[in-house]
Amino acid sequence: MSKPVRHGDKWRIRWFDAAGKRKSAVYDDYKRAQTELVRRLAEAEDVRRGTRDPEPEDKTVNDLCDYWVEKRAPRKRSKKDDLSIIRKHLRPYFGHMLVKAVGTEDGDDYVNLKIDGEGLGDKYVHNHLTLFGTMLRAAAAFKIPWILKVPRFNKPRLSLFSTDYAWLRTDDEIARFLRAARAEGEMVFMLYAVAVFTGLRAGELAALEWPDIDLERRLITVHHSYSGPTKSGRIRHVPILDALLSLLKAWRLRHPGRLVFANLAGTMLQPSARIFQEVLHRVLDAAKLPNVIRGGKERPYVTFHGLRHTFASHWVVKGGDIFKLQKILGHASIAMTQRYAHLAPEAFASDYGRLGGGLPLDGAAVIDLPAHG
Repeated sequence: MSKPVRHGDKWRIRWFDAAGKRKSAVYDDYKRAQTELVRRLAEAEDVRRGTRDPEPEDKTVNDLCDYWVEKRAPRKRSKKDDLSIIRKHLRPYFGHMLVKAVGTEDGDDYVNLKIDGEGLGDKYVHNHLTLFGTMLRAAAAFKIPWILKVPRFNKPRLSLFSTDYAWLRTDDEIARFLRAARAEGEMVFMLYAVAVFTGLRAGELAALEWPDIDLERRLITVHHSYSGPTKSGRIRHVPILDALLSLLKAWRLRHPGRLVFANLAGTMLQPSARIFQEVLHRVLDAAKLPNVIRGGKERPYVTFHGLRHTFASHWVVKGGDIFKLQKILGHASIAMTQRYAHLAPEAFASDYGRLGGGLPLDGAAVIDLPAHG
């Protein structure tokens, strides 16, 4: 067995950990160095035998962020969101901490700061801690883990049936929006109109090809998003509504290329395309749809995803079946679609006559109420 060796006026020990990685440490006196060497060699042997958990690495959250940005985020559909959350929120707050030292109370402090101090909405903070928890679970699964027990964060509670989403609320708002879009150009108008009247996501519209559109059967087959599958991974069919049918027929005659919506180079629109953000903001301004305060911050009246909410909300407002809507939107569970259920008109109109048939009275029942003095 190796022994401590002189290192200036101190003593250095060297050993191999359970993974075969060379380690070293320096101590003030020989006796302490010898004791630590024996302990570390025994720990490494126990880990190799499986009789104890390996000692967590002394890695910081900044190290974990670096790993995630390089190894995990590039393969995720939510890469852009992950990078933004890490850069703007997780690194600045948690970055200096050792991964193995992160605890539940750190999550509580983070929630209080972001919601009470910075005015972020519950959903945003919930998403931050969801990502951070996933990152910590990955760190716990490394060959030599960076953390032995992943803390449980008390994330802000979200309702599945939240109605806090942005959409064009009236037919007049939709008309103003699309008139302003037409003034920006034919491509802008068509892309936004198809989004409003189909509920397709931005990536699904970008990947849409003419062979996917059957104008005779009035169906759109959705099976791609940008360069990959749809969010659910499933193929679905979306009806072509009356408002859209003639527009699509005319658009196909003028733009017969394979992609329904191509950029100026004739290739697929990308997530960063101006038509999904900057152009949308100009159209909203021209349509006199001002910014609103949402989540404690000033935000556009709707985002591009809000056009999907617009389709779903108006479908329900105008009496559309919510189970059909689930299929059109591609929701795996009806619970996801239920957020729009509160918009159904006269939801109980056909139910008012239920029960009560056994009442012994015709007409209004007479109830004796106590007199008020």
